[in-house]
Amino acid sequence: MDFGAQLIETWRINDRLNRYLLEEVGADRLSVPLMKGKAVEAQFAHIHNVRLMWIKVALPEAYDALQKLESKSVAIEDLNSNLEASGETIAKLIELSLESGGRVKGFKPHVSAFVGYLIAHEANHRGQIELALRQAGFPLSDKVGYGLWEWGVR
Repeated sequence: MDFGAQLIETWRINDRLNRYLLEEVGADRLSVPLMKGKAVEAQFAHIHNVRLMWIKVALPEAYDALQKLESKSVAIEDLNSNLEASGETIAKLIELSLESGGRVKGFKPHVSAFVGYLIAHEANHRGQIELALRQAGFPLSDKVGYGLWEWGVR
């Protein structure tokens, strides 16, 4: 597998991990708040909306097909489908960036750093989601807690 394909697959693994965590959270725990910060549903919506921010800048022709999410009272099905759609659009943005010299419009230095930035951002919010659930007395199952680190099977 060439580097470009590896980079896109790395992004897709990260994207699947978000939805894997969302499945564990379930609809009944989406409104669990972080003591200081966004509730679980708002964390997932924020991940999606930051993706949209970059899509609007770097791949504007794909932006209108996507939907910005409100940070409260978002149905789990809407979170899941929108995360999937924005994840696929980011994969397309990565692919197009690789094909055009490795640059992402509005981001420096290059597409590899862009993917690293997005993954770091989203992993931070996965951690905040886990913390919110733990503080509220709903820790992740061991299967999911460890599964978030099993990139080879996600």
